[in-house]
Amino acid sequence: MRVKMLIASCDVTYTGLISDYISNNYPDIMEISVCNDLQGLRETLSLRRYDVALMEAGFLKSAEPGSVKLPLMLWPGAEYEAGPEGISEQQPGINKYQRISSIVADVLEQYAKISGKRRDPDSKSANITAVWSPAGGAGKTTVALAYAASGVTEGKDVFYLSLESFSSVPAFFSERGKSISAVFDMLDDCEGNVKMLLQGICCRENGVSYLCEPDNFDDICILSEENIIELVTSCARITDELIIDLPGICDKNTRQVFELADRVLLVTEPSLPAQAKLSQFISQSNVFAGIREKTTLVANKGAGINELDIEKVISLPYIQTTDASEVYKTLKGFSLKA
Repeated sequence: MRVKMLIASCDVTYTGLISDYISNNYPDIMEISVCNDLQGLRETLSLRRYDVALMEAGFLKSAEPGSVKLPLMLWPGAEYEAGPEGISEQQPGINKYQRISSIVADVLEQYAKISGKRRDPDSKSANITAVWSPAGGAGKTTVALAYAASGVTEGKDVFYLSLESFSSVPAFFSERGKSISAVFDMLDDCEGNVKMLLQGICCRENGVSYLCEPDNFDDICILSEENIIELVTSCARITDELIIDLPGICDKNTRQVFELADRVLLVTEPSLPAQAKLSQFISQSNVFAGIREKTTLVANKGAGINELDIEKVISLPYIQTTDASEVYKTLKGFSLKA
């Protein structure tokens, strides 16, 4: 479903710029119409209803009630203090002069809250890969992002989802946007359209889509298993390859992701603590028995495999640098298929 959006402003240059950008960058999400005078607005709204309209104050006052599901006022400033004469101070609005990608994110976030939850016929469309390690410092995030980069080189639409309480996203991506916490706020709302919100607020860099880090530690910690299912399946509906970077614990939410995943990359490194924890996970945990068939062991940093009972193994080299970005750039050239 595409959101039908009307942009009404007497600023022809502005409406042309924003409509071209949205049409070129969000063709599967939004369908754009433009009006630059009041007569054109009246004629347009007499012929069609719109999901969303971005309108300057004069246009907003002239719009027929009920012709737009979510009318938003364009205001020329960072803050909206009071509505013009004839417009309620509670009228929702959008800052006119900000990055267009931020305008799209703001619009879809507001519309997602009122549009109602929609279920697609299929529960998921993407291939889901979970990346996990029982030991910290094994290079789990670097492996996840290298795998994401390899998917991009294959022409896939790739989505990287970090479920770590303290996210590594700022270390690898420079593009900033809305926090993943905006999605968490909607997960318990039976009326919210999570898929639409994700489409609006995800950032994209080097071909990889992602969500920015949570606003605070508790946002991840309080997620329920039902929240995890909703989040993962919603992300899977908007991409070809979903890569989930898991925290280094094996709690109920991690196990739920394992269940949803088509593939699990189990990452280890050469240190004795990492090897000991991996051995215990394999030999003592009934969780591993449930995911054995879809698990690939990733021996990172030149780790040896000893006598581990895992059929699929990928060995990655030891790269002598402390720069995580350089490690990621090097590893993305290695195949993570097994």
